[in-house]
Amino acid sequence: MLGRAFRRWRVRAATARPPAVGATAAGASGMTMASIVFVNRAGRVSGAEVVLLRLIQAARERGDQVRVISPVGVLADRLPEDVAHVEIDELDLGGASGVARVLALGTLARRWIRAAAVIRRNVDAHDVVIVNSLLALPAARFARLRQGVSWLVHDTIDEAKQRAMVKIGRPAIRRAVAVSPPTAAPVQQLGLDVSVSPLGVDIPGVFAQRQARPQPVIGIMGVITPWKGHQVLLQALTHVPEVRCEVAGSAFHADADYLAELQRFSDAELDGRVRFLGHVDPVATVLNWDILVNASTSPEAGPIVALEAMSVGVPVIATDHGGSSWLLRDGAGVLVPVGDAEALGAAITRVLENPSGVAEMVERAYERVCAVHDARRAFPAMLDALLPDSRRELTR
Repeated sequence: MLGRAFRRWRVRAATARPPAVGATAAGASGMTMASIVFVNRAGRVSGAEVVLLRLIQAARERGDQVRVISPVGVLADRLPEDVAHVEIDELDLGGASGVARVLALGTLARRWIRAAAVIRRNVDAHDVVIVNSLLALPAARFARLRQGVSWLVHDTIDEAKQRAMVKIGRPAIRRAVAVSPPTAAPVQQLGLDVSVSPLGVDIPGVFAQRQARPQPVIGIMGVITPWKGHQVLLQALTHVPEVRCEVAGSAFHADADYLAELQRFSDAELDGRVRFLGHVDPVATVLNWDILVNASTSPEAGPIVALEAMSVGVPVIATDHGGSSWLLRDGAGVLVPVGDAEALGAAITRVLENPSGVAEMVERAYERVCAVHDARRAFPAMLDALLPDSRRELTR
């Protein structure tokens, strides 16, 4: 709490400075620093927020000044002490449907207007503004910033409501950077120029040791919500009786009933073979798995947990769409049709029964991570892609 209050005090002081100071301050080395403002729609931490925290780290390491505009929550609590935080409302629909969804849309529109006012008050004319969320784009547009914003594209856009968000925010977008080619393509179809800057992960330097055991462990990791496909995996495991399953991650409040449904199904149909782990250390947990499954029923831009598994030699089975198709291309993993529990079960069996083929697959996956997704290079490069050309020259 004291840390959050200190950051709020810092931002009040920061907004009183002359506009040009943030744009022209120089570090001890004489390198001109950028002043970067990140805008995020949520206060919780999921994949997009993990990326945001890594970009903040990259910016601070090269001397940039950083502020974050987001709702309060875990994200704000994880910010470094020298990163100022400015509070806005949550910018989402809260899982509403039907009439409640219509009412939620009205609430969201009012929140966009309020968030736009906060952005306008806390952004100087020379600040670089990076929007980290699709649902924050309308607020950025309504803020009417002369310099516009950079948009980091985390969503593989395949729904009308997502396209509507892009169309609302489009007048404010000066640069769009997608984390994978499948995520860039739908944005390009909407008429925006998009570059691609792949995600990165730390490469821990340890490799999973595959060993035969009576009950191999199949794992799935991430927020527990319907589109992540947990139900598909559990149904698949009814066809693979000789394995255990670990479900890592937790559910947001709106998905508590879904989590309870998964637990009931596991008890009734899978004979106690499923453990729900809650929050875990990702790499340490994945190292204990024989297979990581990503069963998402909606396309993901670039599932970080798949990259983490690839970085330690754990085979990945994923649904054949979005960023998963790109990450696992050319035999770096196994791809299965979306929502097909029978095909997923068959893929699990094939991987478990073919150790020599798996060895070749995980080696190819590891080489790809090292070549393309090493966090030491990936996040500085992504930050650079989000900056205007003039700032890239200044911050190199």
